[in-house]
Amino acid sequence: MSHVKSIAAFVAGALSIAAVHCSAAAQEVSANDTARFIAGLSPSESSPLARLTKHPKWQAYAQSFNTNWEALEKRQLVNVRAWSEKYLQNRKATLYYMFSGPDFLYANAFFPEASTYLMSGLETVGPVPTVSERTIAALPRIQSAIGSSVKLSFFITSQMGGLQGGDLPGALPIILVYAVRSGKTIQDITLISLDHDGNIQPPSNARNATPGVKITVRTGDGPPQTVYYFRTDVSNKGVSSSGFLAFAAKLGQGQAFFKSASYLVQGSGFSMVRDFVLAHAQSIVQDDTGVPFSAFRPDQWEVTPFGVYRTPIPVFRGHNQPRLAELFRRLNAPPLDFRIGYGRGSSLILASKKADVAQRVTQTSIGVSGPGPCDTGPSRMCLWI
Repeated sequence: MSHVKSIAAFVAGALSIAAVHCSAAAQEVSANDTARFIAGLSPSESSPLARLTKHPKWQAYAQSFNTNWEALEKRQLVNVRAWSEKYLQNRKATLYYMFSGPDFLYANAFFPEASTYLMSGLETVGPVPTVSERTIAALPRIQSAIGSSVKLSFFITSQMGGLQGGDLPGALPIILVYAVRSGKTIQDITLISLDHDGNIQPPSNARNATPGVKITVRTGDGPPQTVYYFRTDVSNKGVSSSGFLAFAAKLGQGQAFFKSASYLVQGSGFSMVRDFVLAHAQSIVQDDTGVPFSAFRPDQWEVTPFGVYRTPIPVFRGHNQPRLAELFRRLNAPPLDFRIGYGRGSSLILASKKADVAQRVTQTSIGVSGPGPCDTGPSRMCLWI
């Protein structure tokens, strides 16, 4: 009987040692290696994930991703970066990118040096991703979710629904994919929430908490950069009951970016976000779906057009801006060599706050008005984000 007990003790000890080794191996998987694996990029040679890259399905996924990314680089990103370097100043300032969803791709392409990126959307954050062999089967869902973003420059909301459950749920995996594919190294990922006063708190399921994530990234030996993504409704009804704008105000003056924003910020129901951006942005880069041209007072803003302005696509036909079209004609806007927005010709405007206004700008008091969240009602104006 004692002999049996000795064998049992030996087996238990061996299992305990194996569990410790497995736990240590799991701890050795860095956030950066996890992100690279999900993005179809090889993790570090010493990573426990390196063995999974020999799986035929991962290799096929990586090859497909690499092919599509190379095409995206040549067709889009190299031209976006060249435009940014030529026309944008103070690219290290905080970037306000409301209506972003998980689109870190274009946030970084236009503003690669931003010290802080503030992003928001209606997509859930999701847990900090972990990788196992089972994860490989979920990778095609990542490709499907970002397919329109890679090809068209914007997400289609209906294609994001597949990331609400199963492996790799939420917006976080997509943000990480775009970060490492854009040359960033992931240093840290922390799930957070905001209280009503805009203070960062641990993750919370409280009714008034705004769930989010804080990601620290770095490009080469450059300084750390912070990426915030919050799942939040940025309509007046949403931001008046959350701490999102209170937190944003703590980031101070910066730059702003609007792309494929469904023209929401032009309506009265999103006036609080619009007013916040006009007060806190030294410059705004946007397509025609962003801040309405009529909001840029000539004594405060200098507006420069690029590309070709076309009337909105049929689903947004009520958002034509004749005065903006006239600006494009009158100033003979230089062409764009990349696609941006919903189609019918790409256009951007760069709105820069005049120097004397920028010097005396103060925070704007923002009131509450307008209807509720954009994803309600028959118009479905949140089809694209």
